[in-house]
Amino acid sequence: MSSYDIIRRPVLTEKSYAGIAAKTYTFEVAKSANKVEIAKAVEEIFGVKVEKVTTATVQGKLRRQGRNQGRTPSWKKAVVTLTSDSKAIPYFESLN
Repeated sequence: MSSYDIIRRPVLTEKSYAGIAAKTYTFEVAKSANKVEIAKAVEEIFGVKVEKVTTATVQGKLRRQGRNQGRTPSWKKAVVTLTSDSKAIPYFESLN
């Protein structure tokens, strides 16, 4: 699995914006990826040094369309903290 298959997209929420100043970034990642693979993928794609990775599996929400109901897909979230001497990710710096 390549680095671009592991990191799917950034998660842009109010809580994730608050972590940008502390070099903490949130991504949606592949469900099969572990913390080591996620850290290596972020280092390879963005050219930074990762200190810590925490992961959580987010359950899909119940959605209704009239009388029919179903669930959105569940997904895996990774919160990546960079080392203090690492550079910031430029994509997120423009959002802050």
